[in-house]
Amino acid sequence: MQPQAHTELAAATAQLSAAGVGPARVEAELLLAFVLGRGRSGLLAGPTVSPEQAARFRGLVGRRATGVPLQHLTGSAPFRHLELAVGPGVFIPRPETELLVELAAGWLLPGATVVDLCAGSGAVALAVANEFAPARVIAVERSEPALRWLRRNAADRQAAGDRPVEVVAGDISDPKLLADLTGTVAAVLANPPYVAESLRDRLPPEVASDPDEALFAGPDGLALMSALIALAGRLLRPGGLLGIEHAEDQTPALHELLAAAGDWDRVAGRPDLTGRPRFSLAIRR
Repeated sequence: MQPQAHTELAAATAQLSAAGVGPARVEAELLLAFVLGRGRSGLLAGPTVSPEQAARFRGLVGRRATGVPLQHLTGSAPFRHLELAVGPGVFIPRPETELLVELAAGWLLPGATVVDLCAGSGAVALAVANEFAPARVIAVERSEPALRWLRRNAADRQAAGDRPVEVVAGDISDPKLLADLTGTVAAVLANPPYVAESLRDRLPPEVASDPDEALFAGPDGLALMSALIALAGRLLRPGGLLGIEHAEDQTPALHELLAAAGDWDRVAGRPDLTGRPRFSLAIRR
């Protein structure tokens, strides 16, 4: 007799819940839907699961219970209206970062140039190109493993009909980076590494699976912020927007860096969907 979906899901949910993975039922359903090659809603009818599918599903559940990220198991991560390819070597985009795109919407206009710094998988840049179609979108990343995922996602979205995103391999501390765009950019958006080294041992397993280069930024998590602010100040036209995601306890220090740079007006923090201060915006003077 072939195992039924509800039986497999019940066992998987119990296993994931016991391992502290949550929401356990949702993750079990996502993994089973992936194995069956259908959407999660396709499980409502209680489809039959072959022995081969059941074995594969149980193997994936076991790996998820040990802390392997769900997105590494399925090979994709949702971000706004997109499904992006992800895996070892690239930061997994989080739902909270989606708000960065919304906060910048007023600057993502036809004819605009938009730059995504520390782009990782390309989530922010690709969402901008998909939803707003500005004249030019550029994604900058320095990590070779991450660049492979970024290029793959950019090619996939261009093939799907989105405006092409230009991928640039570069370090935000390079004073010559994007020199041809000096003073012309409408918005610079960034979800840079911002985790303090002191927090390394406190990260949950799925976060710790992200590359160190995408997570950690010195003792206080702010090691890259000065270079990012300087580069954004050079790239942006007057009235252009800088939007940064950061840790909730970094707002005062980051705003001090912006004030010290002397190039910024209307510096303000913005909360994420849970009310935590996770974003900062500033306008190029």
